[in-house]
Amino acid sequence: MKRTWMWCLVALLSLGSAAWSQDKTEKAVAALEQQWLQSQKTNNPDLVAPLLADKLVNTGSDGKVTNRTESLANAKATKYDSVDYDDVKVTVFGDTAIATGTFNGKGTDAAGKPLDAHERWTDTWVKMGDGKWQCVASHQSVIKM
Repeated sequence: MKRTWMWCLVALLSLGSAAWSQDKTEKAVAALEQQWLQSQKTNNPDLVAPLLADKLVNTGSDGKVTNRTESLANAKATKYDSVDYDDVKVTVFGDTAIATGTFNGKGTDAAGKPLDAHERWTDTWVKMGDGKWQCVASHQSVIKM
């Protein structure tokens, strides 16, 4: 009987530990999304650069697929007057996390044209070998107003 209780206690502690770890990861990835937002608010792509994996795949709301270098160049050329995220949610699957939310931004796009964007985004984050989380894929879809 004592062994049964001991195994139950070990199982409960393991589940509690896993839930705590998942909650900690969700908060860490949400903080990285806030760093990305800050990069846009301050028009400073250097803040987001370390968050993007070398093999990043970005699919823009226009359907264009860009890599890390192209995405950062686009970020550098885009100037925001205002930007905000809403409805940010993070779901963790081991060493992978999916973050979703909405984006509202106004400013000037990379081509110098006025920008008034309302989008839903999905970012896929992976915990790399060095323990840091990086975004490996990002996708944006236009929200029809």
